[in-house]
Amino acid sequence: MQAKPQTLLDPARADGQAGPQVIAVHCRSDDFRATPLHSHARGQLIAATGGLLSIDTGDERLVVPPSHAVWIPGHQPHSLRSHGPFDGWSVYVAPAACAGLPRQALVLQVSGLLRAAVLRAASWSDALMPDAMQARVLAVILDEIASLPRARLALPLPAERRLKKIAQALADNPADQRSLQQWAEWAAIAPRTLSRRFAAETGMPFSEWRQRARLMRALELLMAGQPVTGIALDLGYDSLSAFIAMFRRSLGVSPSKYLSAKNSVA
Repeated sequence: MQAKPQTLLDPARADGQAGPQVIAVHCRSDDFRATPLHSHARGQLIAATGGLLSIDTGDERLVVPPSHAVWIPGHQPHSLRSHGPFDGWSVYVAPAACAGLPRQALVLQVSGLLRAAVLRAASWSDALMPDAMQARVLAVILDEIASLPRARLALPLPAERRLKKIAQALADNPADQRSLQQWAEWAAIAPRTLSRRFAAETGMPFSEWRQRARLMRALELLMAGQPVTGIALDLGYDSLSAFIAMFRRSLGVSPSKYLSAKNSVA
């Protein structure tokens, strides 16, 4: 199965001010989507109506279940991958309309109002300027982006070379059980320096960062249809109950209830 590398909106339009200040698109594909690193002048809000998206900005990795969306400010480099066939929507906001919107990439919890407004706007022809009714719907989209709750589904990456090497290795294989001491030896950095600088650069202790990396991989595997027991073992947990306890502490529900809720949203 081949990934679809195309962006959701023509790059010339994503980089321009021409046309409506807000352009919404909806795309469905039998293939998974993998868009290489790129950027554009318009800010972008992207979400899946089913399945899971992961987005890398170079500074962090963001995971997006169907109940959430990622806001990417203009000129922010990013790449995207869907886990399974792609069915999603996106909103592109002209620079002039981004003044009141977040200036950093983040995950937002999607409201029913936002989803309905985006899908309504995606059904219009965006070749013409919006009429008064359409302009009000587009204004609702902007208001929702500015006010929706932020979600803790981001994995910030440290900037220091040795720390980033450790973080990328753990992000690629969250089941790696090496201790902080062993990681420090592997990267040729003092354990105390690793602990102190990792927390300073990512905003969380090393152990908490590792747990979040495991949580985000668990979401990917869960949405891909893997059984919970298998996910727990793949992520290095000694028991299913320990994995479920971590998941519930992080997201407030068990993996099975979380999956049921996401499927109902989709």
